Amino acid sequence: MAKVLISDALSPLAIDVFEQAGVEVDMKVGLKPDELLAVIGDYDGLAVRSATKVTAKVLEAGKRLKVVGRAGIGVDNIDVAAASSRGIVVMNTPFGNSITTAEHAIAMMFALARQIPAADRSTQSGKWEKSRFMGVELTGKTLGVIGCGNIGSIVADRALALKMKVVAYDPYLAPERATALGVEKVELDTLFARADFITLHTPLTDATRDILNAAAFAKMKAGVRIVNCARGELIVEKDLKDAVASGKVAGVAIDVFAEEPPKKFGLFGMEQLVATPHLGASTTEAQEKVAVQVAEQMADFLNSGAVVNAVNMPSLSAEEAQRLQPYVRLAEQLGSLMGQVCDSAVKRVTVEYEGVVAGLNSKALTAFVLKGVLSPMLESVNVVSAPAIASARGIAVSEVKHERESDYQSVLRVSVDTERFHHSTAGTMFGEKSARVIEIDGIRTEAELAPHMLYTQNHDKPGYVGRLGSTLGEAGINIATFHLGRNAKGGEAMALLEVDAPITEELLAKVAKLQGVAQAYALKFG
Repeated sequence: MAKVLISDALSPLAIDVFEQAGVEVDMKVGLKPDELLAVIGDYDGLAVRSATKVTAKVLEAGKRLKVVGRAGIGVDNIDVAAASSRGIVVMNTPFGNSITTAEHAIAMMFALARQIPAADRSTQSGKWEKSRFMGVELTGKTLGVIGCGNIGSIVADRALALKMKVVAYDPYLAPERATALGVEKVELDTLFARADFITLHTPLTDATRDILNAAAFAKMKAGVRIVNCARGELIVEKDLKDAVASGKVAGVAIDVFAEEPPKKFGLFGMEQLVATPHLGASTTEAQEKVAVQVAEQMADFLNSGAVVNAVNMPSLSAEEAQRLQPYVRLAEQLGSLMGQVCDSAVKRVTVEYEGVVAGLNSKALTAFVLKGVLSPMLESVNVVSAPAIASARGIAVSEVKHERESDYQSVLRVSVDTERFHHSTAGTMFGEKSARVIEIDGIRTEAELAPHMLYTQNHDKPGYVGRLGSTLGEAGINIATFHLGRNAKGGEAMALLEVDAPITEELLAKVAKLQGVAQAYALKFG
C-alpha cells in the first residue's frame, strides 16, 4: 500500500480522499528540517503547502518518494530540478486558489484607492478625519497587469467589470488570447508609462526577479499605486521605499515578502503601505479545493500512474504513460539535436509520426520535442511550459501522422524552419531502450546520441575524414564512434562523432575551418 505524508496544514478532506483511494496517510505538521529528513524515507508521496521546504536533501532522503504534491500554485519551496533528476513527479493545483488570490488583489487595490486601512485605524482611535482621506476612483483608471496567466487574467476580467482599462505585459501571452480577454498587450516600459495601478501576477524566475526596481519606478507615472500578491522578490525593497518616500508611488499593497514572516521590512510604519500576511489563497473555499485536488492527483498517480498538473512532465493517463515511455527520450533528443543546430530564430516546428508511434499520445511527445528544441536557447523550460513558450514566441507547431509503410516499426521525424535554414532529423527505437538517429537533413545514418558529440556538414571529397581525425587527435580528443553519410557521390555529406570529452569553442572553430566543412556543431545530450 502506498503511503503519503502531509507535512503542512491541509483541510481534513485531503485525508478522506487518500483513505478512500486506499492510500495510507500520516499528517505531521510543523516538522523541523532534521525531523522531516528522518521520516521522509518511509513515504511514497509528500503533500505540502508553502511552509515545508522540499530541498534536494529531503528528496535524496526520500528513497521511496515518487511524487510531491503542492496544494497551491507556487512550487518555489520545492527543488523541482532535483526532483526531476531523481524521477520524482512534482504536482501543483494551479487553478484551486486562482479566484481567491485574484479577489484579494482586487481588494488590496480598493484598499489603496480609498485608504481604507489607515482610515479604519484613525476612526477606531476616536478621530474623524474625513478631509485627510481623499481617495481616487478606479473607474476609468488604467491597470497594468504584469503576468496575465491564471490569476492575472481573472484580475483583468474583474478590473474590466469595474470599467478600468487594462494593459498587460506577459511574454507568453498570445495576441489572440489578449484580444479574447479584452486587454491590450504591451511592452513593459509602455505599461510603466501608462498604468495608474500596477499588479504583479508572475512567477519568480531569473527574468522576473527585481522586475520593479529604481529604473522601473523612474518610468512610472507620478502617484502610481502598486499591488503585489505574487512573490516578494519581484520588487527591490529599498527602491520601493525610496519611490514611496519621494511620492512617485502613492501607495503600495503587499501580501508577500522575500522573507516570511518578515523580521524586518523597510516600509513597515509608512502610512502608504497596506500589508497582509500572505492571505492570497486564504479562504475556506480555496483551501478545501486545493487540498482535495492535490490528494486526488497524488492518489491517482500512486495507484495508476496517471499524471495531472505536473510541473516537470506532461499529463498522461496510466496506460498512456506506460506506452509512451520508450519514445520520450527519443522525442527529447531529436528536438535537442534540432535546437542545437539552429543559429537563428525558430519559426516552425513540425513533428511527424509514422508506424506504431503514430497511435500514441502525440501531444505529450510533441511537448518533449519542444522542450528539446527550446532548451538550448532558454533556461528552465520543461515539458509543461514548452508548448506555451513556443506559442508566445510565435513558433508554429504542427503534427502529422502517416499511415505509410516504413523500413522501421516506428519513425519520429522533427523538422525546424528558422529565419535562415530548414533542418530535419528522424529517429526510431531499437527495442524499448535504444533510441537511434536514422537521418539528419535528408542524409541517412544510424547512430545513438551521446553526452558529447561533434556534427559536421561537409562536401563528399577524399581526405576529409583524415583531416577531421587528425584535428581531434591533436586536441587530445578521443573518438568513440564515427558515423558518416552522404546524399550522393561527391555531393553533400555529414559526419556524426561521439567523443570522450566536450568540444571546446576553440576546437570547434578549427574544425569549421577545415577544407570541405560547411557547418560544424558541438552537441550535448543528457
